[in-house]
Amino acid sequence: MVKDLGSVSGKFDRGESMSQVPVWFERKFAFSFPAEVWPNVCARLRGTPARLEEVLRERSREILIRKAGGKWSPQEHAGHLLDLEALWLARVGDYVAGSEQLAVADLRNRKTDEADYNARGLEEILAEFRAARGRLLKRVEKLDVALFDRAILHPRLKTPMRLVDHLYFVAEHDDHHLAWIWELVTQD
Repeated sequence: MVKDLGSVSGKFDRGESMSQVPVWFERKFAFSFPAEVWPNVCARLRGTPARLEEVLRERSREILIRKAGGKWSPQEHAGHLLDLEALWLARVGDYVAGSEQLAVADLRNRKTDEADYNARGLEEILAEFRAARGRLLKRVEKLDVALFDRAILHPRLKTPMRLVDHLYFVAEHDDHHLAWIWELVTQD
C-alpha cells in the first residue's frame, strides 16, 4: 500500500513542466498486504511488457527520443526498465540465499545514462525487456511459497521487505516509469 505519493509536497521530477508523476525517491511504502497475494503481483509484473509496448509502439522516432528538460526520453525510460531487471533478479536470489540485505542499486542510474538507448531500435529494447521480465517471473514462480513471506532489509528504504513486497516494489517502479512515458509521449 502506498502511504505518500510524493507530489503532495509540490515537488515534481521535472521542474518547470510540472509533471504529475510523483518523485520516486520520495515515495513511502507500507507493505501491509498478505504474502498470499503474490500471484496477483506476478500477474501485474507479467503485464508490464505489453503495457510498455502499447504506449511506445507507433510513436514517431522524434517522440521516442525527445528529451524534455534534459531528462530521459520515453525510449530511455524503457531502457531503464530493462537495466533494472538484473537487480530485481539478483534480489530474488538474495531471498533464496537468505541474505541479510538486498543487493544495492546504483542510485545514480549510470548504466541507463551511459547506454545510449536513443541510438538503439525500440523493438530491440522492447524484446530484451520482455525476455528479461520473463526470466524474472520464471524464477519467481518456481520458488517455494514460504519464501514470499521471507523479509530482508532493503538498503535504501532501511526497512525489512518480504519477497512479495519486493515484487510489489518492482511493479510500482514499472508503473512510475510507465506514467513518465505516458506524459512524455502525450506532450504537445
